[in-house]
Parts: sequence; structure tokens; C-alpha cells
Amino acid sequence: MKIAFIGLGNMGGPMALNLHKAGHEVGAFDLSQPACARLAADGVRIASDAGQCVRDAQVVVSMLPASQHVESLYLGSGGAAGLLEQLPAGTLVIDSSTIAAATARRVAEAARARGIAFLDAPVSGGTGGAVAGTLTFMVGGEAADLERARPLLEKMGSNIFHAGAVGAGQTAKICNNMLLGILMAGTSEAIALGVANGLDPQVLSEIMRRSSGGNWALEKYNPWPGVMPNAPASKDYAGGFGTDLMLKDLGLAQENATAVKAATPLGGLARSLYAAHSLAGHGALDFSSILRLVQKPGA
Repeated sequence: MKIAFIGLGNMGGPMALNLHKAGHEVGAFDLSQPACARLAADGVRIASDAGQCVRDAQVVVSMLPASQHVESLYLGSGGAAGLLEQLPAGTLVIDSSTIAAATARRVAEAARARGIAFLDAPVSGGTGGAVAGTLTFMVGGEAADLERARPLLEKMGSNIFHAGAVGAGQTAKICNNMLLGILMAGTSEAIALGVANGLDPQVLSEIMRRSSGGNWALEKYNPWPGVMPNAPASKDYAGGFGTDLMLKDLGLAQENATAVKAATPLGGLARSLYAAHSLAGHGALDFSSILRLVQKPGA
């Protein structure tokens, strides 16, 4: 199948590579030349721009940072036409960015008017899941479109959920990431408290992992350096899922909560913590670096 993949960051790059390894004809594009170079080294064809990338593609997959990037790509901006005007009827668009549900619905409506199928399909599982092809996809859109996309999604993920109509995938994702932000902040506090009392962070982490405090951060993504060799914390918080991206997602959750009058006090507190962490100059570090906000100096 001819696939255009736009957005080759820490998540998108491995996802595009997995489609390439599965035997699909993948054309890829990103504004970052280093990101393009990494994929090119693995044999993926790199396009000169997004328009060339989608030429003759049956499926377009995008993985972009935020709502404005998705809207600009598909709907256009500053007088420039968006990609939807270049895609023929019958094309399937899968957007795996984490964006506002309202943006997903707006792009989907414009796509539908041109006979183009659109799915919002944000993911969870981190960079490790992207590399291993074990991501979780939370999909919003028509069931028939999901079935058409399923063979491709299965090459990138091991869990595929149909959350509902267009926008439902985004809603599920912001609920998940709000909880993740809360859990990471709480896990960091607990480990930092134990270390301040002289406990070994690895021993304490294992105790909590096997007890009622067990969670994904303790299982897969420990925030204390050295506890998990492959976690971003053990690589000076490089790579992974950036603090500013978590801050964006927590902001989306709060915007949504305001719109539907939902009470999310812990989500609001988590957003404030990540905002303070970002303002302190840590926005580019992995979100597990929130531990530095609560870590006792010299610990």
C-alpha cells in the first residue's frame, strides 16, 4: 500500500519505519532534516515537501505536535492551500497527533466534504512502544474506516480501540494523559520522599510496583535516574515525551473540562506543576523529569 507519513519525531519516525519494514511503500516528510536523514538511512523514501509526499498515496498518516499544525497541514493557512485539496476522493487520512477534539472534528468535516475518510487515532505507549510496534491506538471515526485502517495500525500497535465518532479518540487520549501526568508527579513525590529518608530508590520502586501504589511509571518509565537503564531518566531525561508536550496535553484536558463543566482538580494541579517545571527551563526534557521539581537537593 502507498502510504504518506508526515511528522517523523520521536514517535512518528519509528511508526513510519515499522510500516516500511512491513513492506508498505512509505514516503515520508518532516521539517526537521535530521529526522528525515534518520529514516532515509533505513531506506524510507523522503519527500521534498508535504505535497510531494502525499502524491499518489492511498493513505496519509500524520503525527504532529499540536492542533495548529494539524489544521494548517490539512486546511491550509496564510492563503496557502491545505493537503485536503490535493488528495483525491477515497483517500484515507489517519491523524495520530494529540490535538483538541474540536480540531479533529473540523478537519474531518472538511475531509468528508471532499469524499476523504478521516480518523483521529492518537496513541499511547511512549517511544519504546513506537519502536516495538506495541502502541495503543484510540480511534475516533466511522467503524468502516477503522477496519480499512486496521491492517496498518496493527503494524504500529498491539491495542486498537474504537472510542466512538470523530473526536472521541482525542477525548480518550487527553483523559489518559491527564491521568499519566498525575501518576508521574505522584510517583516522583513518593520516590523522592523515600530517598530523602535514606531508602534505596530501586528497592522502594520495586516495593511500590508490587504493592497498591503500582502504576505504569513504576512498571515501564521510572523517573529516578539509574533505576531503569532504558528509561529517559537514566539518559539525563533526553528523548521520550517532552515536558512541554505533557503540558500541552494537560492544557487540552483542562480546556475540555471547562467546556463540559467537569471537575478535574488533580488534573489542574498537575498542569500547574508541569507549567512551573517548564518555566524553570525543563520544557525540552522528558516529562518524567518532573522529579527534579520535588527532589531534595543533593539527593
